[in-house]
Amino acid sequence: MALEIKQELRLSQQLVMTPQLQQAIKLLQLSRLELAGVVEQELQENPVLEETQDVEEERDTAQAAERVLNETEQSETAAANQSADAMSSEREPTDAEKIADVDWQNYMEAYPQTGMAPVRDDDRPSLENTLTRRTTLAEHLAWQLQLARFGPEEAAAARWIIGNVDEDGYLQASVEEISAQAGIDAALVEKALVRVQGFEPAGVGARDLRECLLIQARLRGIRDPLVLRILDQHVDALTRRDFRGMARALGVSVEEVSAAAHEIGHLEPKPGRSFGGEDAVYIVPDIYVYKIGDDFHIQLNEDGLPKLRISNLYREVLAKNKSASKETREYVQDKVRSALWLIKSIHQRQRTIYKVMQSIIRHQRDFFERGIAYLKPLNLRDVAEDIEMHESTVSRVTTNKYVHTNQGIFELKFFFNSSINRTDGEAIASESVKEKIRKIIAAEDPRRPLSDQRIAEMLKVGQIDIARRTVTKYREAMNILSSTKRRQVG
Repeated sequence: MALEIKQELRLSQQLVMTPQLQQAIKLLQLSRLELAGVVEQELQENPVLEETQDVEEERDTAQAAERVLNETEQSETAAANQSADAMSSEREPTDAEKIADVDWQNYMEAYPQTGMAPVRDDDRPSLENTLTRRTTLAEHLAWQLQLARFGPEEAAAARWIIGNVDEDGYLQASVEEISAQAGIDAALVEKALVRVQGFEPAGVGARDLRECLLIQARLRGIRDPLVLRILDQHVDALTRRDFRGMARALGVSVEEVSAAAHEIGHLEPKPGRSFGGEDAVYIVPDIYVYKIGDDFHIQLNEDGLPKLRISNLYREVLAKNKSASKETREYVQDKVRSALWLIKSIHQRQRTIYKVMQSIIRHQRDFFERGIAYLKPLNLRDVAEDIEMHESTVSRVTTNKYVHTNQGIFELKFFFNSSINRTDGEAIASESVKEKIRKIIAAEDPRRPLSDQRIAEMLKVGQIDIARRTVTKYREAMNILSSTKRRQVG
């Protein structure tokens, strides 16, 4: 077979994700707080962008800047096709040429009336005055150690002990291990541990649940012999709520065991709980839905989001300063394009969120009227087809977005539910089933709690076809204990 070299021409199409399109997609899935951060960063990096309080001014300046940018590009294209061989005679530079040589950074700083005056670093509040955080458990224990009177070696042992206490307040190393690592006698480590276990919060430094609860009982002055015996000998049965087994082993009535368990219930099984975890995150809704008359009205929350406009100063560079250097004009054009695309992307994001919320209200009107029990099955495809957008767009829009309704504050993802079949053929949303399970458990007799199988049978009576394992999954998702652990005696 002979080999030959030849040329051929082929045409093909491919979808390319431009940086601008990637930015628009990214903005869709940002929360309101994240979007505010992105806008603030753009304000710092793009000198063409300015903040305004007027929505109409934002729209007008963007349209004007786009017209100027288009006219500039057209004029430059026309000028590029003309001959540039003519030599200009010696003349005084025009005002436009003088403007082209201005150092805009120094000009803005020298004449703050043309824009916002820069804030010097010396005028900003220090980081120490603005940054706060919660005290950790280790810091709290170390502070108490400084106030206590320990000998040098005992203090060193106490520091090793504090370093091995986890976020729940339990000691994660044995006395022998700490002694070997610190090179301190085990008896001295044991003595230091006893003193650390007297620190606040009560029960800290315990090696297991039994020791933790006994320490708290001692510090709180609990003298009930039955309580102390249960804590000392039957903690495992207590966690299983095996009151009858404990009553037989202790030779007392179930009612007495129940009363002792009730008193033990006031103790804290995780002493470090108040120091663990992050600070509470408060949700600020992205959307407000109000019912006025028979209609629901949508209002987007734009508080804290800067309104953007194109700086008049840089627009004039493009519109009037024709003799500015090529590099200057290209730089300004690039920044104006970037600013315009950001403004358009934010507007498009807001319009998309509004349309998605409108569709959700159309599909879930019964929920907004009557509550969670009337939530209907809904998927992304239903909304995507309704607003004529792709499912991925709807998915991005509903990510990290919250809506305030007359039924409470919900994430937009909450309205998309799988369906549970009814015996009469009509489907019901999974969230509605969860709400029914929660109400059934809330109304049960605490002495005779309902099993998951019994709850499934009750739901089937209500024409909801659901398996026991599904009830178990939904109950655990709502952080509700099993019937054995919900049982109360006495």
